[in-house]
Order: sequence, then structure tokens, then C-alpha cells
Amino acid sequence: MSDDTDMLKLPLDAWHHAKGARMVSFAGYAMPIQYEGIMAEHLWTRDNAGLFDVSHMGQLILSGDNAAEALEALVPGDISALKEGRMRYSLLLAPDGGVLDDLMITATPTGLYVVVNGAVKHDDIAYLRANLPEAIGINHLEDRALLALQGPKAVEALIRIVPGVDQLYFMEADLFLWGEVPLWISRSGYTGEDGVEISVPAESVQALADALCGQPEVKPIGLGARDSLRLEAGLPLYGHDMNPTTDPVEGNASFAISKRRRAEGGFKGADRILKAVTDGPARKLVGFTVEGKMPVREGAPIFAGNDQVGVMTSGGFAPSVGAPIAMGYVAAAHSQAGTALEAEVRGKRVPVTVAAMPFIPHHYHRRGASK
Repeated sequence: MSDDTDMLKLPLDAWHHAKGARMVSFAGYAMPIQYEGIMAEHLWTRDNAGLFDVSHMGQLILSGDNAAEALEALVPGDISALKEGRMRYSLLLAPDGGVLDDLMITATPTGLYVVVNGAVKHDDIAYLRANLPEAIGINHLEDRALLALQGPKAVEALIRIVPGVDQLYFMEADLFLWGEVPLWISRSGYTGEDGVEISVPAESVQALADALCGQPEVKPIGLGARDSLRLEAGLPLYGHDMNPTTDPVEGNASFAISKRRRAEGGFKGADRILKAVTDGPARKLVGFTVEGKMPVREGAPIFAGNDQVGVMTSGGFAPSVGAPIAMGYVAAAHSQAGTALEAEVRGKRVPVTVAAMPFIPHHYHRRGASK
């Protein structure tokens, strides 16, 4: 699939090919799904450090007076309270409260640094332009690449190249210099492990990727393991576990609605969302363990007896768990952990059980956490 001229190329496209990656189409880009194998890459990341190319994602700077307050009309987080170098996960909301995207927002000296999903980044930019005041600038950083270095040895490897990064804690970010190359580095990620995301000028990304993979703890990792890692960590994939038909409460993202915003409202769809906070959602995104070895994939209907009560949105084999797991929406009455249900796979019923997420513990490097 890598010779498909309709696919956009990442700055590291030739590098991925040289590393033996199998390329597939994702979010319109040719992206590496695996190098040596999904299982091996997954387990390597859990034990060491994996390097992911996520340059397909959109990197934006929102600037201008009161940019944070203006953005709060579109997201349910307390953005104006963010101190410089601090990050917040949030949700871009449609007028009816549906989720248009999930995103990361960081306060920087030049404005709000916002990372959005690759598949919808141009839609997001258009929506922001249409709904933010004209005085708010929106700069799409198309000349920068984005790498994610994830795993328990990620920072150990990185500080040999970029000293001082170990001073960051989870959901903190700062500007570092690698020689003369400016790197915006956040201690964050999408695997449930400790790690960082690195925004780097596209012209320097290959040299940085080579330097990182020159460390004994680091190997390049593809989309396949990225998906199984995030699923084990109970992290939703936008466009699958969340979309414009879901609101933050049923999408298991109530934590993204800040305390002040719950009291004040003032964001898109606030009436619907705050009612769901108070009354509870009609359906809920939950995790599932799966009996046997057959994976239960997206789209599989979920039954309680003869009644369909939900649908799977993500699923697959979880290498660190050693068994299939899944994520999906079920009616609230069936959403309690321990509830026994069935999923239909190729005309057969497979026993599944509602499970608490994450499926494995998170290992974030949190400020104030005991060591």
C-alpha cells in the first residue's frame, strides 16, 4: 500500500521504509503499522521505550488577547486557569454537545499550543475559525513534525540527548534546545506509560529520530502497537470510541469537564452535557474482558439475553493482558463492572464481562506521587 500516490507522506516517510516498516493508509497519510511485529513492539514499549511518528496530527497555536477564554466557549475545560507549561486534555464540542475531537491544550509563552487528531485536523481548524473571534489567531504548524517516545525507559534515553527533560512531570511541557534545534517537549502520551511527545522542525526530525533510535532502549514502533497499548490503557480513539454522536459523559470523559465549568456552563452543548452529569447518561462507554481467544472487534453487537444493549467500538488481543479485550457502549443499566453480557462475532455469541478501565495500571510520572 505504500506506493499509493493518493496518500500524503510524513517527513519521515523514507526513514520508515529504510527501517523496514509496513505502511498503510491512516488519516490520509502513509503510516507505519509495524516494523518487526505488533506483539514484539507492544511488549518492547511496555518494558523499554518505543518511538512513534505521530506527525499526521495537527499542531496549532491559538494566540491573541483572551484566547483561553474564547476557546472555553468550545471546550468544557478550565483553560484560562492553565499556567504556562501546563497541559489539559479536553474535547472540542459541537453545538449539541457531541464530541468533534479530543485534544491536548498547553499554555505557552506564545499562546495555546493545541494538538488535534490527524483525521479531523482540517475540520477542527475550520470550526475554530468559524467560532472563535476574528482577533484570535490560528497558526497551523505544518512545518513541524511530532514524535512520541513512550515507555518506562523513555526519559532515561532522552536525557542523554536533551538534558533536563527529567525535570518535567506528567502533563507539563517546556522548550528545550537540541544543539540549535528548538524542541517543544511535553511529558505526556497515549500508551499509559511514562514518556514524552516532541514537537520538532520537520527538517530536523530524521536526525532526531536517528539519535533516539541510537539509544539501546529505543526502537521504532508502528500504529498496530500504538492501538493495542492505548486500548490496554483504557484510552479512547477518536472516530471509534468517540464521535459527534457521543457526549463527554457517555464517552467516559466527565473528568474533562472542569469544576468551574460545571458550575458556570457557557460551552457548546452545556445544557445536554450538564444534565447528563446530574442525571447520568442513557448509555456509557465501558471496557470488556473477553472469554476465550477470539478477538471482538469494532461493530460487534452486544446482547443481554435476546436484547441488544450496545455495540463494540474497539477491540483486539492485548499482549500485556494475554487475552482479548474490548471497549464499547452499553445501556447504563448494564454498565456496572462485573456485568456478564455477550458479543456477536460472525454469527456466534462470545461471553464478555464489563471491566473497569484501564486494563493495566497507568505509569505516569506525576508530580507529588510516591516513588
